[in-house]
Amino acid sequence: MVKSGFVTASAISGDRRKLIYVDDMNYSLISLKKGLSKFYEIYLSESAEKMYKILEKVTPDLILLDVNMPDVNGYETIKDLKADDRYSSIPVIFLTCNSDRESVVKGLSLGAADYVIKPFNSEKLIESIENLFSARSNTANRIAEKSDSDTHILVVDDMTSMLRTIHHALHDKYKVSLLSNSGVVIDFLQNNRPDLIILDYLMPGLSGFELIPRIREMQGYANIPIIMVTTEGTFRNVKEAKALGANDFVVKPFDPKELNYKVEKHIRLSHDLLLKDRENEEIEYFLSGDN
Repeated sequence: MVKSGFVTASAISGDRRKLIYVDDMNYSLISLKKGLSKFYEIYLSESAEKMYKILEKVTPDLILLDVNMPDVNGYETIKDLKADDRYSSIPVIFLTCNSDRESVVKGLSLGAADYVIKPFNSEKLIESIENLFSARSNTANRIAEKSDSDTHILVVDDMTSMLRTIHHALHDKYKVSLLSNSGVVIDFLQNNRPDLIILDYLMPGLSGFELIPRIREMQGYANIPIIMVTTEGTFRNVKEAKALGANDFVVKPFDPKELNYKVEKHIRLSHDLLLKDRENEEIEYFLSGDN
């Protein structure tokens, strides 16, 4: 039950956000609408087919999507949404009973903004939704404003068109370096220190999979955020990339807002980690008595 004092951003602004919930279980549809209708304008759909009919009339702020559905499941549905220019920018949250690690990783690798396990708590679900809206809003505002930030992003991809696409998505906020030859990455990193690296999966010469462990072995690069960008969104590739040290995964064709959100998130986490390390060093120095 949602606390009586809980207030969403849309409630404050008076503009109710629109949500589509897709689930073949009638009980789940009714339960979610009961818990969230006070805060959002809810549209219910029993299938992906009916969802598209709603999308013809409504532009939602978010799609909540079940995984296990007959005919077209949630994974297939999000692939279709992300491949369609009309809907690719709509954030998707999986709301499902599938709690195993493989399902979670697969859902996120396909472009889901979050993954919530049923049975859900309305208050926690609303919190996840509001956090998503807040993060996307902050990212959009920062993208809109020209920034003189010296945060440095290295992008490695053998496709010139993809380098241009990523550069266009990021250059307003970050300093972006582009490399089309994976063979010169290590030399570049020895003379430059980016804050985050974006790697393609398949490249002639050294692939992204081969580059990650080499980068991690370099002095000062053990914790640098690495995002892998690829058309290969299978669980095997995600699992392998994560095991080698990739921090996140973006599947082509990607939404520039999604890429910006993930870049910002990992840079923030990296900065927080650096500050924490510095605090620990100061504490150790103080406790050592050397001061």
